[in-house]
Amino acid sequence: MGKKLIFLDIDGTLTTPGSNVPPQSALNAIRKAQSVGHKVFICTGRNPDMLSPLLGYGFDGVVACSGGYVTYGDEVLYDCPMTEEEQETALRLFKRPGIYCTVETKDGSYCDEGLADFLYQQSGGNSELMRWRVALEQDLHIMPMAEYNGQPMYKMVFICSDLELIRPAKEALEKDFTFIIQEQAGANCYNGELVNKKFDKGTGVKVLAEHLGYDLADTIGFGDSLNDLEMVETVGVSVCMANGSSGLKRVCDMICPAVEEDGLAEGFRMLNLLSDE
Repeated sequence: MGKKLIFLDIDGTLTTPGSNVPPQSALNAIRKAQSVGHKVFICTGRNPDMLSPLLGYGFDGVVACSGGYVTYGDEVLYDCPMTEEEQETALRLFKRPGIYCTVETKDGSYCDEGLADFLYQQSGGNSELMRWRVALEQDLHIMPMAEYNGQPMYKMVFICSDLELIRPAKEALEKDFTFIIQEQAGANCYNGELVNKKFDKGTGVKVLAEHLGYDLADTIGFGDSLNDLEMVETVGVSVCMANGSSGLKRVCDMICPAVEEDGLAEGFRMLNLLSDE
């Protein structure tokens, strides 16, 4: 088969939500795929700071910040934070009782006080909500909002008790930003993220494919939640994890086993990515 560019979401795909340690089976599959000529990239909503513990596993590059920051090796190919005006508007309109925000910069994440307590009151949870639970619990460089000093923002994650609370922000910002709402997580908990329309995970795939001279037909994407939608709509072959959202499963070309069941390794085998034939 021809050589492919392979794009992997992290939470719920490469690792269990919030973890920085992929299953050994996944690492073996990635290294084998690379050894036969494929290139493997992280494609995540995480910022470079939160994904940095995974870089030691030898990925060929990253699509970070949901597409706002793209690298190949040590080369930065794309870098697009919010403007100062956009940042000010988002921070002002999301500062309401019942909304908890985390702002993501290149070098760190900053979280509203009270989010951890709110999350522990909720039942159930999708992979994104679980990631924040684990991240807050394990202190994965998520700092108090009081320590945020206006660094350029790439993305904002929000969790709220009622979607009506975000309506003013949506009305003011939806011309330039996509509001990605995950499936409801608990009776009074909605989580989502605010992503600049200038980019998404799919545009990150395109940046790397163009830079490396690959046709999009020769790209493969693995994901589990609706924030992977643009990635799976862009790649030549799309794969959803069995633990993924029903919405993403409906649009993917195939489904592989869950992340806890060596799903990534099995997906690589299903697509013949481990052979040089």
